[in-house]
Amino acid sequence: VQLQASGGGLVQAGDSLRLSCAYSGRTFSTSAMGWFRQAPGKEREFVATLSGTGGTYYSNSVKGRFTISRDDVKNTLYLQMNSLKPEDTAVYFCVDRGRYSGSNLYIRAHHYDYWGQGTQVTVSS
Repeated sequence: VQLQASGGGLVQAGDSLRLSCAYSGRTFSTSAMGWFRQAPGKEREFVATLSGTGGTYYSNSVKGRFTISRDDVKNTLYLQMNSLKPEDTAVYFCVDRGRYSGSNLYIRAHHYDYWGQGTQVTVSS
């Protein structure tokens, strides 16, 4: 599985961004996918996940502002980020569990076998 994230950039607080993650080589179309982020000096943290059956789950810090989705025709995972805050500044990583996941929602980094290279999001105040 290969994952290529893009769409990051420098924006102001309150702005929106849409991250994209182009994927290839997935052998399980029902594998869970998601997004994590890592801010400077902090541990990597869970952002959002999309289950194999289309369910979603978000961290409390982004719930109501971010939306995860996937387009299997374009082979792309998205993260729509609205009302961005300076504390959203981080490198964002797309992930794929790489195995059958059913309806389970996975929020731990070790649940995912495949990671993209990350895209930087910087939100200025």
